[in-house]
Amino acid sequence: MGPHPAVAAIRLAVRRVLHDVLNQHCTQGTAEPPLVLVACSGGADSTALASALAFEAPKLGVRAGGVTIDHGLQAGSDVRAAEVVLRLRGLRLDPVESVAVSVGKEGGPEAAARDARYAALDATADRLGAAAVLLGHTRDDQAETVLLGLARGSGTRSLSGMAATTGRHGRYRRPFLELDRQTARKACLIQSLPVWDDPHNADPSYTRSRLRHEGLPALEKALGKGVVEALARTAQLSRDDADALDSWAADAERTVLVGGGVLDVAGLFALPAAVRRRVLRRAAIAAGSPAGSLFARHIEEVDRLITAWRGQGAINLPGRVGVRRQGGRLVIRQG
Repeated sequence: MGPHPAVAAIRLAVRRVLHDVLNQHCTQGTAEPPLVLVACSGGADSTALASALAFEAPKLGVRAGGVTIDHGLQAGSDVRAAEVVLRLRGLRLDPVESVAVSVGKEGGPEAAARDARYAALDATADRLGAAAVLLGHTRDDQAETVLLGLARGSGTRSLSGMAATTGRHGRYRRPFLELDRQTARKACLIQSLPVWDDPHNADPSYTRSRLRHEGLPALEKALGKGVVEALARTAQLSRDDADALDSWAADAERTVLVGGGVLDVAGLFALPAAVRRRVLRRAAIAAGSPAGSLFARHIEEVDRLITAWRGQGAINLPGRVGVRRQGGRLVIRQG
């Protein structure tokens, strides 16, 4: 008799990712087995992920470890982090570490916590020489991310949600993006794994929490079941479209770039709007504008220098980057 379907599903998802990590590792010609870390908060999703990694890694000759991040945002967070470390070691993961971070305020509490978390994960993976870090985001998380992107009105890339593989050299892997949250929770229950429910996930002061407990249920009530699956499909379709447009923009950039942050206006005007705006965004980032601070409204304003020229003055972008039109040229420079 095989494992429960929920347990089988999480193990299969992790096995596929580990095979991919192994293939990538082999092409690098490294003799030592790769180390794969699981980022675990103690919640159901990441605990299920840790259990699947602990089960599958030894069978494939992969070293498996874990890391938990103590954000220090709640009383007793250090004690809880220590408990997660013990649970991960109980699964025979090694090495296992707890890393305390200081969360700033830039961009709001959710963004600041995320920035601190990824910085700590990057540093830990570098120090331990990890080939990959597994993250427990599920299909439900993907649906929430798509809706948040839709609310921001940030375009196709924002609607594409989270990629299965991200980070430098494909460091971050998300095996559960095609599994729902309930499957992960059921897998923990079947395996008698204790889980911790973060009170922040039910705190209405957090946007994602309101979306999870109020927004998505309201959509399902109005539109019927299947909203989460449909949003996840939208993410993948949007990602395919965005990847194609980004590739087109990279090719188009070479035809309109005069050099040194100077672009040809006539060549830009001839491009489809979606491609042109991507070229402008790439040029602004190349000039020194931080990608995280560069919003659609900034690019739309720059775009009007091409499509609705009335002698406007220079436009200031984040990162002290200025954009001005000089005759048939668009100049994008830091200064």
